[in-house]
Amino acid sequence: MPAKKIPTIKRKLSTASETVALLVPEKLAKLVHYLRREKVILDSDLAELYGVDTGALNRAVKRNTDRFPDDFMFQLTD
Repeated sequence: MPAKKIPTIKRKLSTASETVALLVPEKLAKLVHYLRREKVILDSDLAELYGVDTGALNRAVKRNTDRFPDDFMFQLTD
């Protein structure tokens, strides 16, 4: 399955020549899925939002579990 592109709007800052990607709430809401009556965002979508690899995001969460609420992450089992 091809990777999804996270919907953003790029704008130039008036004080700098940098381009900033702004998240659009209406389009960001499309990344939220319902799974077992819970709202979830896939780790691949979160990783793209933060600009990191999915594996790097998952490793960071595992290394810093005390910084996240208990319901932040779960794993599906067969």
